[in-house]
Amino acid sequence: MTTVDSFGSKGVLDVQGVEYEIFRLNKVEGAQKLPYSLKVLLENLLRTEDGANVTADQIKALAAWDPNAQPDTEIQFTPARVIMQDFTGVPCVVDLATMREDIQGLGGDPERVNPLSPAELVIDHSVQIDFFGNDAAIERNMEIEYERNGERYKFLRWGQTAFDDFKVVPPGMGIVHQVNIENLARTVMTREVDGVLRAYPDSCVGTDSHTTMVNGLGVLGWGVGGIEAEAAMLGQPVSMLIPRVVGFKLTGSIPSGATATDVVLTITEMLRQHGVVGKFVEFYGEGVGSVPLANRATIGNMSPEFGSTVAIFPIDEVTLDYLRLTGRSEEQVALVEAYTKEQGMWHDPSSEVAYSEYLELDLSTVVPSISGPKRPQDRIELTDAKDQFRKDLHNYATQDEAGKGRPSKLVDVVMADGRQFQLDHGAVSIASITSCTNTSNPSVMMAAGVLARNAVAKGLKSKPWVKTSVAPGSRVVTDYYEKSGLRESLNDLGFNVVGYGCTTCIGNSGPLESEISEAIQENDLAVTAVLSGNRNFEGRINPDVKMNYLASPPLVVAYALAGTMDFDFKNEALGQDTAGNDVFLQDIWPDPTEVQKIIDASIDTEMFISQYATIFDGDERWQSLETPSGSTFEWDEKSTYVRKPPYFEGMTMQPDPVSDISGARVLLKLGDSVTTDHISPAGSFTADTPAGRYLLEHGVQRKDFNSYGSRRGNHEVMIRGTFANIRIKNQLLDGVEGGFTRDFTQEGAPQAYVYDAAQNYAKQGIPLVVLAGKEYGSGSSRDWAAKGTALLGVKAVITESFERIHRSNLIGMGVLPLQFPEGENADSLGLTGTETFDISGITALNEGTTPKTVKVTATGEDGKVTEFDAVVRIDTPGEAEYYRNGGILQYVLRQIAAKS
Repeated sequence: MTTVDSFGSKGVLDVQGVEYEIFRLNKVEGAQKLPYSLKVLLENLLRTEDGANVTADQIKALAAWDPNAQPDTEIQFTPARVIMQDFTGVPCVVDLATMREDIQGLGGDPERVNPLSPAELVIDHSVQIDFFGNDAAIERNMEIEYERNGERYKFLRWGQTAFDDFKVVPPGMGIVHQVNIENLARTVMTREVDGVLRAYPDSCVGTDSHTTMVNGLGVLGWGVGGIEAEAAMLGQPVSMLIPRVVGFKLTGSIPSGATATDVVLTITEMLRQHGVVGKFVEFYGEGVGSVPLANRATIGNMSPEFGSTVAIFPIDEVTLDYLRLTGRSEEQVALVEAYTKEQGMWHDPSSEVAYSEYLELDLSTVVPSISGPKRPQDRIELTDAKDQFRKDLHNYATQDEAGKGRPSKLVDVVMADGRQFQLDHGAVSIASITSCTNTSNPSVMMAAGVLARNAVAKGLKSKPWVKTSVAPGSRVVTDYYEKSGLRESLNDLGFNVVGYGCTTCIGNSGPLESEISEAIQENDLAVTAVLSGNRNFEGRINPDVKMNYLASPPLVVAYALAGTMDFDFKNEALGQDTAGNDVFLQDIWPDPTEVQKIIDASIDTEMFISQYATIFDGDERWQSLETPSGSTFEWDEKSTYVRKPPYFEGMTMQPDPVSDISGARVLLKLGDSVTTDHISPAGSFTADTPAGRYLLEHGVQRKDFNSYGSRRGNHEVMIRGTFANIRIKNQLLDGVEGGFTRDFTQEGAPQAYVYDAAQNYAKQGIPLVVLAGKEYGSGSSRDWAAKGTALLGVKAVITESFERIHRSNLIGMGVLPLQFPEGENADSLGLTGTETFDISGITALNEGTTPKTVKVTATGEDGKVTEFDAVVRIDTPGEAEYYRNGGILQYVLRQIAAKS
């Protein structure tokens, strides 16, 4: 690509005798008045201006940004790199391998299918907690991980050798987002271009929605679907509208009883209520300098939970200190400082910047909180937790015992090892310190260790029915737990390290002990999970657990001691000490001053340098894997993990014209807040599901099913798992949960699995639509939520509103996203889902224009006709081009083939 440089911005920056080519922002009028995040975008446009995709007019429009305007100007953002995790990364590499093979049918060269931007994949989503509560757990869990996933890992090792600029961090090294901020993030990138060393802001897109954690380092990045990430790797810019930017002012400091987790849950609630979907959130003001980097990363991590595209902090001394702590070179730190100051990107709290909207939080007002039982934004002050649990319990349990004031069902459980206890609704069955959100933050991780130490000193123990675990975000956490002496206390309470990965937060909590699981299932107990994560959606954590709560790591330990959500920490004792005195939470709560002293004495730069020196090497298990070779992959027809998908079958160089939709049936009618977990669950599944039946038919035993997430390289499993979440509620059926629908191809439209019904529709050539409410597709940036939807035969999804990532992913798979008219929904229009749908006006796209609305005609079984104009949510010309091509991958493959 040839840079046009209409503004004469190309220049040289000398840092300690090294010259870097840079593109100066001060050459563009208005640049210095922009918020930090938009300066990053502006530099990106200056550097990639080519007169076609990126024009001088786009650059001028961004520099003249009106904070009060609604987004309407499209720009093309080219991320500096791509970051992936293995659940979403495996299908990315599968698709690239498929493109390499199928480009030959279009006359192209397989070697042209290659990442053009650095791409790094961290294997962190596959470890499950099969063993816990002892020092041998981590080794056993890793052994089982390799047994289950060896096939996938061999494939990824092939990808690492076959593709240029593609690196894999092997299992057991850490969680992708923590590895990103501690090692992979450059903050300022350098790359040789045409023989010249160029410096520019680090930016990234990632195949995990919590890519935004890197925003804490001042790196502009967010989560995208795997299909968008693949396109970015292949040189396609991300098409976007210049966003509104919300300025969030932080003042004050966190009080001693609260933690960074409580801050994050408070901010999540505030921003969800304010409404920031599709917007940038930027933190500013005098208070920013007092926010530690780990807290910034924790806040950035939760951006998907409040719905913003990013939640970013600017670069300042705190950023530089963190780069030094984590072992970045002095040359790199000097470059970051010099570059950001030269470009006017260094944080200056005295500089007035205009934002689109404003919020403010006095950190001193934050109180201890949890969130649940099913959404991250449902914050509950800890003092209200017991009362709120009792109110929520009525939605999950019905049996009432006189005088209890809440549903209650005491069940006697006798374990094989002699433990005996009673379980009731609300029992904490899982207490897990896990996920990227908090395990990168020493303040809360050390606080958990200190609370454990204090509890052990008082003679307290975790309740015998609680499955306890610690899954650190990186090996550095274990190092500082060892050095501080706190690991032993955590072990004493059963919080042994079980692995380095997402575990519980992604649904890899592993099975509960069999006697406990049987008691829960036989008595329909509404038990709970408490985790230090960012996601607590229904059905996500464990199939036996109905109610899930997010909490800080020290509160996770506290709930393991309490053993139930039906607990008032202020007025109820956790137990008695050796003298028989009641012990309350306040008696063992960590003193933040002591926690900070332990952090200062226990964490040093050498830990980071040592752990990350061999980050790409892996252990002997990884190194001993057989690695296939060759530029194209040899598919194994017997594989149940990695199969060639059908996306490009029958594809020609010229796409077929798009057509209107006629005679469509409703596959599902859904309500509000349907997540990508509901659409494409990542966790376990049973033998009687379509996915389970498929694996049994292919010789896989039930114990080896693994999870949907681990099977994402096999489209046959994933199609069968689409809309198969055990908690999804399809309104075509009364009172039924799970992946079922009505099959209108059969007489009487009986209940059927979604997959089975979709197959019957496909045989009869009947297209499908999905109806839904507000915030459709919230949650993870899960490409299979869109891929599975498309492969089931769904041609359009009609909702009240979409979450950003899923909407773009649907377009990327050739599915049309439509919205009901403002103020209307399926119910207000009288739609039951039993109608036949015709959608006209889509063909306008063939003329190169995107219609604002299309006409939807729904004909009921009684002949009643309902008509409305649905809003077309193809928001940019780039998205229209993808849709016309049948999807983003088809568009990219045609582009590459044309250049071969």
